Formats: sequence, structure tokens, C-alpha cells
Amino acid sequence: MSTEETQAKTVSGTVVSNKMDKTISVLVERKVKHPLYGKFMRRSTKMMAHDEANECNEGDVVVIEATRPLSKNKTWRLQKVVSKAQVV
Repeated sequence: MSTEETQAKTVSGTVVSNKMDKTISVLVERKVKHPLYGKFMRRSTKMMAHDEANECNEGDVVVIEATRPLSKNKTWRLQKVVSKAQVV
């Protein structure tokens, strides 16, 4: 066994809900090529992530990283906030 640490998988997305305590819901979009027609389609996934400081608001662009299961649905942790949402 080596002593090197493995990199956790990271994805970026938009916060769509922060109504829970220390939890955010992040929408991650990706482009997938249709197997027959070749057209690129947008597909999205909603992921629950742990936000220890409750620092995120709806509309923020964030980077989340994979971690051990924290609850039934939560296996991601907030790594950093890339950009804050505009306050209207």
C-alpha cells in the first residue's frame, strides 16, 4: 500500500435548495450524445451535499466532492463556492 492520498471526485453545479439545515441540493448538468442520432442533449442530476457553515444560497455555483455516506441521500460535501448569486 502506498501513502499517497486519492483525489476525491468533484463536480460543479447550481444550488437549487438550501432550506435544510447544513444541507444543500445541487443541480449538476451534463451533455450526453444520443447513441443513434448523435445530437447532444442536456441531462441533469440533483445531488444532496453537506454544507457545514450554511454559507450557500439558491443560485450559487458550487463545487462538491464525493465523500463517505453522511445520511441516506447525502454522499457529497461542499468544497468551495465558485460564484455567489445576484441579490435582487
